[in-house]
Amino acid sequence: MLALLLVLQAQIWFGRGSVPNVRQMQLRLDDMSRQNQQAQGENERLASEVRDLKEGLDMVEEKARSELGMVKPNEIFVQFSNAK
Repeated sequence: MLALLLVLQAQIWFGRGSVPNVRQMQLRLDDMSRQNQQAQGENERLASEVRDLKEGLDMVEEKARSELGMVKPNEIFVQFSNAK
């Protein structure tokens, strides 16, 4: 009976489904879930941006102005610097 109890205890603490092993797997699962949530948020943001680009030119104009410095005809571009 004692030998059976020792075998069961050894399996609980050192076997394949041991307490430390399960805890480690749970931590990995939590980390992967967190990464999936971040990726899902990024995917939603990108999908929204793609939808905006497909539906209208406002986003295209905004990107051209902010990223490429484009201006409309007869517009003057003024940039301020916070240099001290």
